[in-house]
Amino acid sequence: MAKKPKKNQPGGTPATVALTAAGTAFTVHAYDHDPASPSYGEEAAEALGVSPDRVFKTLVADVDGALTVAVVPVAGSLDLKALAAAVGGKRATMADPAAAERTTGYVRGGISPLGQRKRLRTVLDASARTHATICVSAGRRGLEVELSATDLAELTGATFAEIARGV
Repeated sequence: MAKKPKKNQPGGTPATVALTAAGTAFTVHAYDHDPASPSYGEEAAEALGVSPDRVFKTLVADVDGALTVAVVPVAGSLDLKALAAAVGGKRATMADPAAAERTTGYVRGGISPLGQRKRLRTVLDASARTHATICVSAGRRGLEVELSATDLAELTGATFAEIARGV
């Protein structure tokens, strides 16, 4: 029986540990995070020199009482009605930040869709499929991981749906 990787391995976050354990190809990008930045995602795109439609933010919503992860481009915003419809729900609201942090094990601005404390239902915006690779949080502010959208969906059990507006 394989040992479960420790979440606090040196040099890794739970997200990078999960990627390594799965044997998934990925690249880590680090940058100096500015705590005064109004948008973590836009800051990441600018710091990495990557188009904002290729950098995806991880948002936690409450769909009919169940926490659900939405992964959308930082260039757009989450369409809560579309998210609810994508998972067969009726109503979605943004989750309480403390509940999102407690459930995922990450802090706001560093929530990764990978390596969460409790695996949540995940929906990845369909626009991710138009890129060879996308960037998502690696589990810490100032740290992004680049991988294929297909690999991300496979590792998180995500479904693809049009859940973003403005992209």
